[in-house]
Amino acid sequence: MAEELEEMTVQVITPSGLVYDHHGSFVLAHTLSGDMGILPHMINTISALKIDELKVRRPEDKDGRVDYIAVNGGIIEVNHNLVTIIADSAERERDIDVSRAERAKIRAEREIEQAKAEHKVDDVKRAEVSLHRALNRLNVANHL
Repeated sequence: MAEELEEMTVQVITPSGLVYDHHGSFVLAHTLSGDMGILPHMINTISALKIDELKVRRPEDKDGRVDYIAVNGGIIEVNHNLVTIIADSAERERDIDVSRAERAKIRAEREIEQAKAEHKVDDVKRAEVSLHRALNRLNVANHL
């Protein structure tokens, strides 16, 4: 009898292309319905993602290596040991420009204050999303 695979393929895809493509033994994703832990042979599922980090435990590394990816929403699909994340944007921890993310955070905070002062609700919401994305990128970059 063939030994069952204890890993799955994890791919993160954005309009710019493939951001991440590795094997994983465990994936933790933050969906709109709550946190989703994914193990090999999980039932097929699909869910919407929050702006948050994606955590992938690599099977070939017995020391427990974990890859972190900043994902800005999107969807996750699990289908026969293939975990596919489709997002508007995503960055691996090693690819994040921390100074750029810090500038984006400061800019978003400034935009929130200005929009609140001018009572522009839609502008406040847009700036809050920008702030959340910047904070997510900074959080993932801190895992290095």
